[in-house]
Amino acid sequence: MDKSKSHNKIGPYSTGPYGRPVEGVKAPWEVSISGDLSDRQNDLISRLVELPVRSRGIIYFDSCGGSVYAGLALATLIRTRELNATAVVIGECSSAALMPFAACRKRFVTPLSTLLFHPMRWQTEEDVRLEEATEWARHFGQLESNLDQLLVTLFPITPEVLQKWTRPGRFVTGTELAEANLATIFNPFDLEKPWQVLRG
Repeated sequence: MDKSKSHNKIGPYSTGPYGRPVEGVKAPWEVSISGDLSDRQNDLISRLVELPVRSRGIIYFDSCGGSVYAGLALATLIRTRELNATAVVIGECSSAALMPFAACRKRFVTPLSTLLFHPMRWQTEEDVRLEEATEWARHFGQLESNLDQLLVTLFPITPEVLQKWTRPGRFVTGTELAEANLATIFNPFDLEKPWQVLRG
């Protein structure tokens, strides 16, 4: 075999010797999940749908959360499209943003990363009849239980630890998350080649 052409068989989103990009092969994609998920839902869903199925890339998180449905939709897309996603919390990853974070295959946090776990919140500015409010309460109670179980499965984490963090709500540091074996500590300020760590 011609050794000069041997790297053509490397899969998509790979590099050749010494981390150099292979000619004609794309680098890993990068996506940011930031801000309020409710405001960016359409854009984020479109971005994930445009990525090649089963491709490899990095998702940077800096989100306070937002719509629980948006968080669930992003997590569902990551898993349905079999994205080999590496999550990196560069600031905050809280509330509904925890779902797509947990859905990633690899997870990195910095010692200064912040993750807020809390019970589901329901808020509406519309006038709601008593019957509707009762149905909303029933639905959200069931949904909250289902999503707690989803987080337990995705991370994985014991229901007891999740309960301790979620009720009444707690800010968990990146260090604490790593100590619970749910992510890997990553300190770009101490590393000479942080990008290579993420791609490893």
